[in-house]
Amino acid sequence: VMTADTGTASTPAIRSLIPARIDRLPWSKFHTRMVIALGVAWVLDGLEITIASNVGADLTQKSTLHMSASGVAAIASWYLIGEVIGALVFGQLSDKLGRRNLFMITLGVYLVGSGLTALTPVGGSWFIFLYATRVLAGSGIGGEYAAINSAIDEMMPAKYRGRVDLAVNGTYWAGALIGTAVTLWALNNVSSALGWRLAFLVGPVLATVIIFVRRHLPESPRWLIMHGREDEAEAAIAEIEHLVVETKGEDAVTAVDKSKELEITPTEQIGYLALLRVLFKEFPGRSVLGATLMITQSFLYNAIFFTYGLVLEFFFHVKTGNTPYYFMAFAAGNLLGPLTIGRLFDTIGRRKMISGTYLVSGILLVITAQLFKAGALDATTQTLCWSVIFFFASAGASAGYLTVSEVFPLEVRAKAIAVFF
Repeated sequence: VMTADTGTASTPAIRSLIPARIDRLPWSKFHTRMVIALGVAWVLDGLEITIASNVGADLTQKSTLHMSASGVAAIASWYLIGEVIGALVFGQLSDKLGRRNLFMITLGVYLVGSGLTALTPVGGSWFIFLYATRVLAGSGIGGEYAAINSAIDEMMPAKYRGRVDLAVNGTYWAGALIGTAVTLWALNNVSSALGWRLAFLVGPVLATVIIFVRRHLPESPRWLIMHGREDEAEAAIAEIEHLVVETKGEDAVTAVDKSKELEITPTEQIGYLALLRVLFKEFPGRSVLGATLMITQSFLYNAIFFTYGLVLEFFFHVKTGNTPYYFMAFAAGNLLGPLTIGRLFDTIGRRKMISGTYLVSGILLVITAQLFKAGALDATTQTLCWSVIFFFASAGASAGYLTVSEVFPLEVRAKAIAVFF
């Protein structure tokens, strides 16, 4: 049991078998449904960023919003600002109000924000409206990262946690593939004035469907017990066990020995300033590790992916309607990484696999950069190089969220994820 010394008043400890009861469960339809319902957060993020990148060149045309190249690039920046705001605001609320409450709210915020983006008027200073809606959509997704990573890690049996967390984070690239297919169709079959709007509406439609799936998920029993709500926690774990029995049979839910009971001390809420003092005072090594993993992967991804469409158009002279083909290859490499080598993070271990994937990615990136500088690459070979690099980088990047979630106390988990995100 690991708790943070937050300086709050002492609270009577609770002895509970709930963590052990969660960890002894076999994989079932409940876990599959949970991963689908919660994992859509990464699908939506990949969808949004890919669509924004793919339609970027289209938004510079006079028939659309007639934006400058720098104005188009700023769309991604405002979206990221929204993600930061959302992660901090909703991360704190997730630790305070519960995972289930927040993953319903954050999905709704994203739905509204992205839907409004598609309604951006043309002309004048309406690009400000576009940026504002990107901030709103981004805040919903940022909140999803904090609430969803916490919920998955708390409700997933430990033996599956690593591979599932990496696979779920990797579905960002499934969203990228969907976004690429959508923009490929829209840019080549619909007028430029309408195509980009239809592309931005795909995410809200998917979010509307997922809201109904999430309504039937229980609250995290670990979160409930940490907040002293023993009866509700017992009801939640009983519901999960019942769902497992329905699909796997009575033998799937075995008795748990009382020796596995843990002592849990419910804690009061703390603010971000107090949290930062706790993180870097009590866990300096873990905090530096978490910051390093998150900052480096964000810099690498955003620097390349947000400007990919512009690079293809202005450096390699690829037609706007053909850029989605290159995005498909790039996204496929990113998706295959976590899905194929994700299980190694559970078998070989976190330390070796994180170090290995980051190191291989860095070496290959330096080589590719030198080839680009020398003019030795074209659009196809550049995309192939990046696809190979991100096969490894995607798995390592996904492990960044897993690491931050696992190495900090449960009572501040969502806020810790928000801080490092």
